[in-house]
Amino acid sequence: MKVRSRSLKTTNSEPRTAWYQMKLFPTERTESTYTRLWRFVYNILPAIRGTGSWLTFMSADWKEAHVRLPLSLRTRNYVGTIFGGALFAATDPIYMVMLIKVLGGENYVVWDKTAKIRFLQPGKGKLKAHFFLEESLVDKLKEQVAEHNSTNHTFTITWLNQQDKPVARIEKTVYIGDRKHYEAKRAARGQVGQKVPKRF
Repeated sequence: MKVRSRSLKTTNSEPRTAWYQMKLFPTERTESTYTRLWRFVYNILPAIRGTGSWLTFMSADWKEAHVRLPLSLRTRNYVGTIFGGALFAATDPIYMVMLIKVLGGENYVVWDKTAKIRFLQPGKGKLKAHFFLEESLVDKLKEQVAEHNSTNHTFTITWLNQQDKPVARIEKTVYIGDRKHYEAKRAARGQVGQKVPKRF
């Protein structure tokens, strides 16, 4: 008796794997049990589900993340392409969260400060975005905060389509500050009652 084996077919070059372990970009990094569980909770937050995006990979060291944004009823705009607001919102907290985790929320305050987007072509199908923190950048940010108490850094995020062509480019500026200095400034302004999150 012959047993037929059936392989999973895909509609693009990416292998079909479970959404909870999807790597959208080549990487040797892996997830930990904690980052996978954290990502699961992140993906079901109402604000994130509203964007229609999925955080598909978060490395164990919090220095690399992959995000997918498919064209769907949730993300489709009036002309049948991915809504620009979804492209913008899906990238919103990623670098801020990565920096909080890498730098340590006990000693640093991190906030998204400004952002702008440039649309390059209509978004169709499944889009993907890559977030990456180099060790040299982390060291540089620590040095700048140690010297000036705070610093700003601008990240560039590019949404790619299934042909790896750029669809949109986002520039996001993030504020990083020394927590003691930051809280002292807020106390001087009478903002002591407002809590600043140390972790997420």
